[in-house]
Parts: sequence; structure tokens; C-alpha cells
Amino acid sequence: MVTRCYLDWNASAPLRESARDALYAALALPGNPSSVHGEGRAARQVIEQARGAVAALVNADARNVVFTSGGTEANALALTPSIDGGNKRPIVRLLVSAIEHPSVLAGGRFAPEAVERIAVADGVIDLGVLEQHLEALGERVLVSLMAANNETGVMQPIAQAAEVVHRHGGLLHVDAVQAAGRMTLDLPALGADLLTLSAHKIGGAKGAGALVKRDDALHIADPLIRGGGQERGGRAGTENVAAIAAFGSAAAAVQADLAADMRHMERLRDRLEAGKLLVPPARRSHAAG
Repeated sequence: MVTRCYLDWNASAPLRESARDALYAALALPGNPSSVHGEGRAARQVIEQARGAVAALVNADARNVVFTSGGTEANALALTPSIDGGNKRPIVRLLVSAIEHPSVLAGGRFAPEAVERIAVADGVIDLGVLEQHLEALGERVLVSLMAANNETGVMQPIAQAAEVVHRHGGLLHVDAVQAAGRMTLDLPALGADLLTLSAHKIGGAKGAGALVKRDDALHIADPLIRGGGQERGGRAGTENVAAIAAFGSAAAAVQADLAADMRHMERLRDRLEAGKLLVPPARRSHAAG
């Protein structure tokens, strides 16, 4: 009998038991969260509880969490020239590192000619090169960097990059999809203006993500999806209550278990590097990754 070992957590983590329970419970709610009757208010309460849990995961204000269908949509929502952060100078260009997720490399709603890629060395962005670009442009820009790479695990110097970007009057978006659940994320400490999360990377359900803003003054004037006034006008359409409920449950579990999970991963890493997790030769032909 072949036993499979699932090791593709960076693509999608297994659904946590607590998240599954939250998802099933939310599926039983009939109300539209935008309705004012009792059933609608019950659905709304589930969403707001989840919003608080997701905000707490990154030390943000719940009012600044916009739920989306996933990390890709959250990135697309963030990458727009229509961000108003209290500075009257318009954002005219997007700078991204060369190793970003395809949803960032695509440039969101920036014109292709307004997107520039910054080279990396050993997987890490060169802050000196970033500063040179910012000085040469002399324009207000949006910079997008991933917190941790999904293929190499390399972490970017986010706080230092934020200092450089802000010194030149720009804004910083951080794709933290792969970092959540693996490391502590503190939005104020990182200095990011916008941060992207995805539920199924941390044991939530597929189909939910979030864009988190640093404060309420940061406004995206042109929502990606228009129509209703859901998500305080940030994302139209009836919310995916069940997936959002599972997202909130997973976020709460991550926050409670992060220190223990990090120690566990360190032990597994050490055993792997010592060769103690290798498949015995007699079984190697039957192993599945």
C-alpha cells in the first residue's frame, strides 16, 4: 500500500479542523450579510469576527481589512495608481522585485510601460538599486515586494525597504501570502502601507483572501470590483461568508500556535539537513512527494 506524504504546503495548506468547523457552521446561515434582518445580522457577525481575527494576525485595525477571493485578487486591488494616501502627488509608476508572484509581475492596473522590475542578488532585493531607481525617477511610486518567496523561502528586508520608499514619498505593498503562518507579521513594524494575505496558505478554505491597509487614511479610489457597497466600498459583491469564517478561524489558530509551529518546523528542518528524514532506499521507489 502506497502512503503519500503531502509536502506542498506553500501551494496550499491542509484545511485546519477548526476552520472546517467554522466553514460548515457558516454554510448553515441563510442570511445575506448585507441584510438588516436577524439572519443577515448573524451572517454579518460571522464576517466581522473573522475580520477581527485576520486583523489581529498582522496587528492591524479590523476596519482596514478588505476581504477578497484570494491573494491574487488582493494584489490586483492593491496595485493601482488610484491610491490616495494623503499625498496630493499622483502615483505614476510601479516598481516590483524580479522574483515576485505572477499576479504582482503582471502589474495590476498599471500600464505595462509604467511597471519596472528591480534586480535581486541571491534572491534579495538590492536596496541600493531600489534607492537609485527612486532618485532617478523623481516621481511618486508604488513599490511591491513579497515578504517571503514561495520557491526559495528567502525573506526580503521589508522594514528597511519601507524606510527607503517612504523617504522618497512612495508607498509600499507587501505580498505576505507565503509569510503568514511561518513568521510573525506586524504591519506597523514592517512599515508596509498595504499587505496581502490568503486563507488557504494558513489552513483556511480556498476562495478567501484579504488586503490590509496600514490605516484608514489610505484609500483606493478605484475599486477593482464595483457595484454594491460591500467591504466599506472596497470590494463589491456578497461576501463568501463560509470561506471568510474559515479564514478567521485559521488566522486565530495561527496566532495562537505560531511559536510552537515555528519550533516544530525548525526541528524538521534540522532533521532534514542531517539526513534523518530521507526515505530508506528500499522504499524510495514507492514514495510520493
